[in-house]
Amino acid sequence: MDDVLVIEGLRKRYGTPPKGVQANDGVDLRIGAGQVVGLLGHNGAGKTTLVNQVVGLVLPDEGSITLGGFDAVARPEEARRLASVQAQANVPITGLTPRRAIDLVGRLRGGGRADVRRRTEHLLDALDLGPWADVTAEKVSGGVARLTAFAMAAVAPGALVVLDEPTNDVDPVRRRLLWTEIRRIADEGAAVLLVTHNVREAETVVDRVTILDHGHVLADETPAGLVGFYGSEGLEDVYIDLVGSGEHGSENAEENVA
Repeated sequence: MDDVLVIEGLRKRYGTPPKGVQANDGVDLRIGAGQVVGLLGHNGAGKTTLVNQVVGLVLPDEGSITLGGFDAVARPEEARRLASVQAQANVPITGLTPRRAIDLVGRLRGGGRADVRRRTEHLLDALDLGPWADVTAEKVSGGVARLTAFAMAAVAPGALVVLDEPTNDVDPVRRRLLWTEIRRIADEGAAVLLVTHNVREAETVVDRVTILDHGHVLADETPAGLVGFYGSEGLEDVYIDLVGSGEHGSENAEENVA
């Protein structure tokens, strides 16, 4: 399996000691083609900072990021070309319908008209978005907007697909459909970095789990390997044993410093 993303010794600090925050502290991570890696951690664990460095929005203090063979730190434009991203916040698509927004992104990413149209129709059907496909974004629910954002990342996927909390606001039935499509993206050859709090559901789709806490990698293993090593009933129990059940900060705190 060829590595699509290789992160070594990644460090990023916001502010100066003693009041600053060490968002990432020596993070190592590898994702191969066809693999889904779940990045798990509480708010403030350093997940979003890591994602922002991968796609060239934030410069690391130390360490290296190689994406598709390119130095993503020195050549962030190549990182953005090779990565498809569903950000934590929904993309504003005011005035567009889900169908139009998905199709536009596919074309902007260089997809052919017929192929993008086929992929758009597949995603609308697979995610059960048909009833809202031609409704303007201002009139759809948060869950539909979230699924549309996922489809915009998936319609012409890059070598790496980054999904930051893709199931937020999505109802249980369509969450199941979404997990199926995430798995399909990887099975078709992309590397997928899945940032999520939904440990129990993620366990069904990820090939490997990286657990991040206060900028440190606490575990990096297959779900079965972690469950077996810790003698737990499931991945959620392992996660709670390692990092606890309390929240470290808030969503806003993570967006600002981690």
